[in-house]
Amino acid sequence: PPVDGRFERLRPSAHARESVRWIMATADAQGRPFLVVDKKAAQMYVFEADGRLLAATPVILGATFGDDSTPGVGERAQTGQLRPEDRTTPAGRYTTEPGRNLQGEHVIWIDYAAALAIHRVRPGRAQAVRTSRLESSAPHERRLSLGCIVVPVAFYLDVIEPLLARRAGVVYVLPEAQSAREMFTSM
Repeated sequence: PPVDGRFERLRPSAHARESVRWIMATADAQGRPFLVVDKKAAQMYVFEADGRLLAATPVILGATFGDDSTPGVGERAQTGQLRPEDRTTPAGRYTTEPGRNLQGEHVIWIDYAAALAIHRVRPGRAQAVRTSRLESSAPHERRLSLGCIVVPVAFYLDVIEPLLARRAGVVYVLPEAQSAREMFTSM
């Protein structure tokens, strides 16, 4: 199947383009909506189950470079004792599950055990900085979360929540240190 022309017009990285082609050719999302998070570009692409691009947005990702979660990160996240090396957004293929965080805010869990979710920019002292960083054209400036994938408030409310609040989707977080093809075909 061809890749959505709207997606191509956004000029995604070769890494993202190749991954979307693979997802579509193999039907890996199994008839579910899917999201592709290009960590190198700090960008998210959201697709309907049929492969039509629904929306795209810059994202905030984990402050630390890397493709793997550190052991015990989920427990440390719950106690607020994260170390700098814990603050990665791990690469991989995840099935989504709607839920709530410890503050009762709606989130989309992608790895509950690792406390990894997609959520909107939260109110509080970091809100202004995160909102400003989402507007930056430099992907490295959007590396400041504890590991979660953070999207603009309106994007979460208008795209993510309506799409994934009542049905499962698949999130592909593209790796930084290896090729996506190697990662996804070995899963």
